[in-house]
Amino acid sequence: MSGWMSYLTGRGAATKDSTREAIVNLREHLLMLDKKEEHLSKKIEDELRKAKANATTNPRVAKQALRQKKLYENELDSISGRKMTLTTQVNAIESANMNKETLDAMKKGADVLKGIHGKLNVDKVDATMDDVRNQLELTNEISEAISNPAGMGIDIDDQDLADELAELEQEELNKRLAGAEAAPLHSPGATTAGMFIPFAVFDLPAEAVY
Repeated sequence: MSGWMSYLTGRGAATKDSTREAIVNLREHLLMLDKKEEHLSKKIEDELRKAKANATTNPRVAKQALRQKKLYENELDSISGRKMTLTTQVNAIESANMNKETLDAMKKGADVLKGIHGKLNVDKVDATMDDVRNQLELTNEISEAISNPAGMGIDIDDQDLADELAELEQEELNKRLAGAEAAPLHSPGATTAGMFIPFAVFDLPAEAVY
């Protein structure tokens, strides 16, 4: 887009126009030389055929045809040299123009970077990064404070939990022992076979079971 806009304004437009005009003119001249070259090649072929046709019957005409053919060949060589010179010049102009456009684009890019970095320096970047790190640390501290029950007046002691658990275990053990003492150990006419014997009985002397 900027390349096309430069055609419309200022010195860049004049340079663009002159460069384009020079390239167009050179290529038009090359096209003209191509046509001239093609025309001469046909002339050379015609003179050669004429010389062959009159080589034995009319040597004078054959010799004149060969002389004309030689003149056409010399002119053709001259055209080939001119074409090479013009082609080299076109390539040089196009290459130089491309280099200039590339340099202009790089300069514009450098100007944009300069404008972006104009208000920045290493100290400002370091200060900004420090602020970012501080804010991240503050965020983590706030999140930890919000998620901590102690921050809401709830203080749970692990030792209290262990003591309460020990009391529950002792209470359950006492219940089991009380149940074992209340169960009948022997009934008349009954045997111990097939009977459920509380686990506490195994702690009694063997003669107490029977």
